[in-house]
Amino acid sequence: MRTEVRCGYAAIVGRPNVGKSTLLNHLLRQKISITSRKPQTTRHRILGITSNGHCQCVFVDTPGFHSGFNKTLNKLMNETVIRVINDVDIILFLVERLTFNAEDEAVLTVLQKTDVPILLVINKVDLVGDKSCLLPHIEKLAVKGNFAEIIPLSALGGHNLVELEGLVRQYLPEGPFLFPRDQLTDRSDRFMAAELIREKITRQLGDEIPYEVTVEIEKFKQEGNTLNIHGLILADNKGQKKILIGKDGERLKRIGSAAREDIERAFETKVMLNLWVKVKSGWADDKRALQSLGYLEPL
Repeated sequence: MRTEVRCGYAAIVGRPNVGKSTLLNHLLRQKISITSRKPQTTRHRILGITSNGHCQCVFVDTPGFHSGFNKTLNKLMNETVIRVINDVDIILFLVERLTFNAEDEAVLTVLQKTDVPILLVINKVDLVGDKSCLLPHIEKLAVKGNFAEIIPLSALGGHNLVELEGLVRQYLPEGPFLFPRDQLTDRSDRFMAAELIREKITRQLGDEIPYEVTVEIEKFKQEGNTLNIHGLILADNKGQKKILIGKDGERLKRIGSAAREDIERAFETKVMLNLWVKVKSGWADDKRALQSLGYLEPL
């Protein structure tokens, strides 16, 4: 009897801060996509690959689809989402709790232009106090679009994750694996290190530092038992640089210490991390700068 092998791409799509990266990390049982409470933490398309038995699913974590921002970086992020949803086999449309606002409507408008099966995933249901409100909310959402499935879950708490994985497998096409069974992502170690550093900046500084901060890895080299990393943090102006460094360099030290611990866990090796801050005004609106930083890459 022939064993049915399935393999395909599943996009995780939604407005900023609904838990897309958290969902990906929990589906993989490993952290590959950075998270924070700050919207638009994810800027790149990131693949997360799960291989179980005769099924391989390539999850695509996308930036939050958003409006009201006119910088080139923001436009590129939205373009990434649009390209992804037209090149996958299934879409997981994430919303949260009992909310469906104008930003969610904007995402749905984009999704309705595709003929790909859409699974509506209602995240963070563990935070809903009165669970009796869930069913009426689901019924209200059901008429908004032609959803193949609707599933409430908690990505962080793990509620209904196994059920979601089973539904995704049902919609994947037959076909051979596209990646080696043990591969988790298409991203390089340098990229992952830069993202972990940026995550710590975002988490520690929150609203103190606006959107225009990024990280570039200048050195990434294993030397003996130690992985030596030099990271350059690019700020948009001198005021941001001052905030990032902090009094007597204390804030930059805290960012570096937290990032080093995460990088050591990720790469299972001792890490020597050195960070610098440099002002590069207007980088988020400069196509040449965005290309050199890896934001203008093919899907």
